[in-house]
Formats: sequence, C-alpha cells, structure tokens
Amino acid sequence: MTATSEGNSGCNAAKGLDISLAALQRQDPYINNIVDVASQVALYTYNNRTNEWEKTEVEGTLFIYTRLASPRHGFTIMNRLSMDNLTEPITKDLDFQLQDPFLLYRNARYSYLQVGRMYIPGLSLTPTIP
Repeated sequence: MTATSEGNSGCNAAKGLDISLAALQRQDPYINNIVDVASQVALYTYNNRTNEWEKTEVEGTLFIYTRLASPRHGFTIMNRLSMDNLTEPITKDLDFQLQDPFLLYRNARYSYLQVGRMYIPGLSLTPTIP
C-alpha cells in the first residue's frame, strides 16, 4: 500500500505504515512490505454443530504483507482485544472465498473445519457458507 494523498495526510499515512511495518517485523523479521490494510476487522469461526458463526476474541487491524522467506505472503490481525494476534501464512493450503463484504477462509492446519470471516462493523451478518 502506498500513500497517495496530498500534503501532510499522505506523509502521515506513510509514517503510519512504517510504524505498522516495524511492529509486524518484531513479530516476523522476514516481513518486508505491507500490501494492504483494513483498519477494523473481526474474526469469526464457523461452528458445524450449531451451523452458526461465533465471534472470537480477535479484532483489530488486518495487514496483508509480503515476506523475504517462504511462504512469501501472509496476513496478520493486530488484535486490539488481547496480545494474541492472528497470523496466517498464505499458502496453497489456505482456501479463500470473497463474499463481499466478508472474506471467508479455511485453514488446513486444523483437523476441524475453521472458516473465519472478517467484517466491517455495522454491516449485517449473514451466517451462510458455501
């Protein structure tokens, strides 16, 4: 993501990205570039028994980034609710589906189906999955 605004707001945005990049690099020194940012997201998991989405304790800023080592891409939600951030490498084992305004994904590391969605507060939640 690049700062394209005129004047101080563009400079402030660039400084904000530099600070965010430094914070991400403390977690993973191989992160070299922030590709995109969503300022407020929340993570939900899908409960197969109840067929409902359940809110997790992960909420904050989503950063999508590139890395100098494999895997070359990943994303992190810098959690505002606790010190536990969500970090996911983007690999062939990570399934994504965009159902605007939601991003659904399934992580192959877990033996159970875990699908999360991130949303912008104020938008309705529709508990449907493909």
